[in-house]
Amino acid sequence: MEEVEVFEEEMIAVESEATVALAQPAELPEIKLFGRWSCDDVQVSDMSLQDYIAVKEKNARYLPHSAGRYAAKRFRKAQCPIVERLTNSLMMHGRNNGKKLMSVRIVKHAFEIIHLLTGENPLQVLVSAIINSGPREDSTRIGRAGTVRRQAVDVSPLRRVNQAIWLLCTGAREAAFRNIKTIAECVADELINAARVSVGKQTCTLQNSERLCFKDFNNIKN
Repeated sequence: MEEVEVFEEEMIAVESEATVALAQPAELPEIKLFGRWSCDDVQVSDMSLQDYIAVKEKNARYLPHSAGRYAAKRFRKAQCPIVERLTNSLMMHGRNNGKKLMSVRIVKHAFEIIHLLTGENPLQVLVSAIINSGPREDSTRIGRAGTVRRQAVDVSPLRRVNQAIWLLCTGAREAAFRNIKTIAECVADELINAARVSVGKQTCTLQNSERLCFKDFNNIKN
């Protein structure tokens, strides 16, 4: 009888330990881009773009290759991680279509260069570059053929992000063409210059666009 009681006490102790172990959920590891860059301390300073730059914990990824169907529905691409949008934009022009692993490698090398040159989180540099690169005003054509005039208009937040990514990737692609510098170095230079509001290829394009818009606005005012 004593052996049975001892056995029952041991079983109760084991069950209580198992219950305690189940009651404490295991902590999930922090998701870091490429196993290095955390998104916890990344800040989107522009309030109007916070819903359109997907970089916080909910959109954290280990790799910018989620295979999501973000083009299936209107405005769904705003939920696509911003690093993956940059990766996809680097695949532009027919000869580069579908080469996503190459694009991921370029972005990874560019982020390594950004960290070495600035000492900052490359995700924060990317977010700052997108905020500074998106045009706030643009002009549209009003009227039929023959009597066309340009009207100054505000740019929606989603288009600001779209234009910023396109300008950054286009500037890096043109800078790397017939140049000894690699595409990763050119991407890093574009992002750093845009984050610091320094002069780069995309900055010149943005300034030209805003200059035309300001000219149209003055024409309407006069």
